[in-house]
Amino acid sequence: MSPERPRPHTRRSGIELEEERAWVGFYQRVGRDPAIAAEVMAQLEADPEMKRTHLALLLCCKETLRIHKARLARNKRIGQFVRGLGQALLVRPIHGLRTRLHRGGAIAVECLPEVRKEPAVQQVRRLGQEAEFASAQAAFEQGSNSTVPTMTQVEDSDTPKPVAAA
Repeated sequence: MSPERPRPHTRRSGIELEEERAWVGFYQRVGRDPAIAAEVMAQLEADPEMKRTHLALLLCCKETLRIHKARLARNKRIGQFVRGLGQALLVRPIHGLRTRLHRGGAIAVECLPEVRKEPAVQQVRRLGQEAEFASAQAAFEQGSNSTVPTMTQVEDSDTPKPVAAA
C-alpha cells in the first residue's frame, strides 16, 4: 500500500459508530467540565492501549485539569485579598474604636461634674436642725449612753455568781 492511496473504507457496525460518537462527545465535553476530564483521564491511564489510541484526549483532559487548578488558586488569592480588605476597612477600625472608647470611658466619667450628694444625707441634716427632732436626738443620745454597759459590767456578768446556802 502506498501512502498516496486512500485506504478502502470498511463498513462499521452500529456499535462502532456509537462508540466513535461517544469519544467525539468526550473530546467536546472535557474542555468544559473538570469532573468529566478527571474521569476520562483515569480511564485512559488504566488502559495503555486506550491511552495510546486517544492521546489527544488525554492531553485535553490534563490541560482542563491544569486550568481548573489554576482557576481555583486564583479564586483563593482573590478571596484572601477580599477578606484582608474587609479586615482592613471594616473590622480593624471598628475594633480599634471600640477599644479606644472602652479605655476612654473611665476618663470621660472622671471628667464629668460631681453628682449631687446623697438625698438621704441632706434630709437628715435638715431634720436635725428642726427643734422637735433635735430634742429627740439629744434624748436618744443621753439614753443610749446610760444603757450601754461598760467593760467591767460585761466581765462581771460573764462570771457565775456564787449561790448562797440556806
